[in-house]
Amino acid sequence: MSIDRDEQPSVEAEVGPAPEGEPRFRPYHHPAAGWGAAKSVSRFLVRERALVDGPRAIMRMNHENSGFDCPGCAWPDDLKGLHLDICENGIKHVTWEMTPKRVGRDFFAAHSVTELYGWSDYDLENQGRLTEPMVYDPASDHYVPISWKDAFEVAGRALRELDSPDQASFYTSGRLGNEPTFLYQLLARELGTNNLPDCSNMCHEASGRALQASLGTGKGTADLKDWETADALFIMGVNAASNAPRMLTALAEAHDRGASIVHVNPLIEAAATRTIVPHDFTDMALFKSTRTSTLNLQVRIGGDMALLRGMAKALLEQSGTDPKALDQEFVDRHTTGFKEYRTLCEATSWEEIEEQSGLSRDDVLAAARVYREADRSIISWCLGVSQHEHGVDTVREIVNLLLLRGNLGREGAGPSPVRGHSNVQGNRTCGIDHRPTERFLDRLAEVCGIDPPREHGLDTVGTIEAMLRGDVKVFVGMGGNFALAAPDTPVTYEALRRCDLTVQVSTKLNRSHLVHGAGALILPCLGRTEKDHQRRGVQRTSVEDSMSMVHLSLGMRRPASKDLLSEPAIIAGIARAALPESSTPWDWYVEDYDRIRDTMAKVLDGFEDFNRRVRLPLGFRIKQPARELVFLTPSGRAEFSHAALPDVVPAPGTLALGTMRSHDQWNTTIYSDDDRYRGVENLRTLVFMNRADMRERGIEDLSPVDITSTARDGSERHLNGYLAIPYDIPRGCAAGYMPEMNVLCALVDRSAQSDQPVMKHVKVTIVASPGATAHR
Repeated sequence: MSIDRDEQPSVEAEVGPAPEGEPRFRPYHHPAAGWGAAKSVSRFLVRERALVDGPRAIMRMNHENSGFDCPGCAWPDDLKGLHLDICENGIKHVTWEMTPKRVGRDFFAAHSVTELYGWSDYDLENQGRLTEPMVYDPASDHYVPISWKDAFEVAGRALRELDSPDQASFYTSGRLGNEPTFLYQLLARELGTNNLPDCSNMCHEASGRALQASLGTGKGTADLKDWETADALFIMGVNAASNAPRMLTALAEAHDRGASIVHVNPLIEAAATRTIVPHDFTDMALFKSTRTSTLNLQVRIGGDMALLRGMAKALLEQSGTDPKALDQEFVDRHTTGFKEYRTLCEATSWEEIEEQSGLSRDDVLAAARVYREADRSIISWCLGVSQHEHGVDTVREIVNLLLLRGNLGREGAGPSPVRGHSNVQGNRTCGIDHRPTERFLDRLAEVCGIDPPREHGLDTVGTIEAMLRGDVKVFVGMGGNFALAAPDTPVTYEALRRCDLTVQVSTKLNRSHLVHGAGALILPCLGRTEKDHQRRGVQRTSVEDSMSMVHLSLGMRRPASKDLLSEPAIIAGIARAALPESSTPWDWYVEDYDRIRDTMAKVLDGFEDFNRRVRLPLGFRIKQPARELVFLTPSGRAEFSHAALPDVVPAPGTLALGTMRSHDQWNTTIYSDDDRYRGVENLRTLVFMNRADMRERGIEDLSPVDITSTARDGSERHLNGYLAIPYDIPRGCAAGYMPEMNVLCALVDRSAQSDQPVMKHVKVTIVASPGATAHR
């Protein structure tokens, strides 16, 4: 997009930190990672009093089968077994978990739930690790200690006494390992429900459904080796420096070998400019940065599909004179629906493509040229593509473009979604799915001797709606911070409060412990960095990264408290109490996780010989049939989609707002109020706007504004007094931080294609707050 740089902020970098607590904005002009990351990590280690344990953990993180898997992002481990395969956010995440601070019975005795509810989310988590199970006492409004036996009985009794198993819902975040994941879904299904919502319902549901429809597999086909050999990388809707920082290494190496790198994002993030890879000691010593892009395209919010359609249209137009523009042999042998797709592209005008993408025709042709000149291309994407009404159509359009040039089933090519949380892909693989396949249920029934329910269950938004209606009475949260992660925050709070019982399995205090049902349990679990001692010795769990590699994780530290249990042990304890007649050997499974893996090997496709293969160097990769050009679609071929371009241009006077994370944040965990890569200090209640949009509304730099979203049902939601930050973002677009801005996304504003909340495309109006003056 051709943005008038005179319309954007141009501020000389100031020297020194902002005054204590004083909000400040100064554009960031330095490489991603490098010394800035090293300095930030050092400060964090000092603040968390982890100058010894922090570096020790760093040396054990992401080591092949001898260390623990980073509990942060799902980027694959380095194929060369690099001993410093780490990043700034991973180190912060691990150190945050290893804090010496503790939250036990004395803390809860001193602070009521009402008082704690008034604390900031940072202050809640900053109190430290939970140390023992707690139960809410409504008479005193305090959490009080409870034994594990009694806690399991409270949960078990609530589940046993339900009129229907579907009155319970079992949520998980992506931190849960594969073995506890399998036990968790087994508990739910033996109880009799498929109510298994997860964080994928809010993040990559669109990706899975699109890939399943187009290729017959719900996952990407590219792996890290493909990233190392691709001629062109297209990175769409991804802020790599914060979402998957270890991707910076792949981008730097791609640039060094001469590959083209195209970033597609409304904001030009630091990761799309330059980087200094911290474990490249020579570059660090010489302050030598490497470019991480050859082309940046600033689409309007929601304009990605139009860009992709334009690239396909350009290729099809060129194919009349350039037979190599398409791989016609691949298209003819392995796909269906091509003729209809060609007709659709021809009928889509360049004027519509420019209008909907927010890009000029020259910009689109530049991207098409990169794609045409590359022999092997990977297209990668994250939530900037999936969290839209038309997310499924957009991901299918990615596949359409890949099919045109045969970028599938060969090295250095393919679709590659970037999963955010450590094991969110493994959760789905191992059974956390509210819409399970008949094949999976049949295998589960045969191997585990249960009669699993066949009706689809509730996803995340469906669970919230059911709690509001009173149809779900027991909510179990396995990790995460559901109250903050979900959309429509006040409505989600009300839904949780209508439950008879909420159970949260957690490592730290968070908002979800304070927004609870009539009864509430806090069940503290081991962190991934900690040793998991069971009857048959120290246990390992496995995880699956975003490129389908499965490997083991082994904790290294003494547990934060002698009263912590592992997640498998907690699940087994609840199961024994909820299912007293169960023939499932819950305790036997917990004694030795190899036993869980042996059962998983019989149930899950691709997990055959699990225990041996997972102990191989780097583990093993789950086969993706589409990578072998085997398409488990109705036609037996890869299927072109034929969706019309959606209208994503904001109505006059409105803006399209996308929520995102700051750099000093991981999902709902806030490490500080800074966002180094976007130049923000001491501020989270802000909105990034194009300066021309600000001027049109009479909004001054850093002045307070009121933000109103209008839902599909006409209802409104408001955030007042946020500070407006002028930023390099397309006109008609705005952006701000989740979870604070989740309040603007109504439950009804979810995609009809994926049921995902459209958190990257909220329709808002922004006006200067009454009597507003700029913050100085």
